[in-house]
Amino acid sequence: MTPRPERLDLGTVDQALAADASGWVREGDRIVLERRFERFPDAITFVDRVAELAEEKDHHPNIEVRYTAVRLELWTHDAGGLTSLDLELAKAIGSL
Repeated sequence: MTPRPERLDLGTVDQALAADASGWVREGDRIVLERRFERFPDAITFVDRVAELAEEKDHHPNIEVRYTAVRLELWTHDAGGLTSLDLELAKAIGSL
């Protein structure tokens, strides 16, 4: 198993999010993205694309779907907070 990266300090996370216009925000020790779609199938298509990226990177967000709204939460469980894995996946998801 590949070693996981170390937890980032929150200032580093905040700087990275400020430089990225994809809509991720920090909520405590997690980063969150909320997206709304016109139709339910559009929301599910987005979730499917997120799932593909997550599998490629072997890093998986919590995903909540409420009809046309999708909420993603990222943090590295085994690091107890945010790591470079979270920022990398957030950037990839932001480009969808």
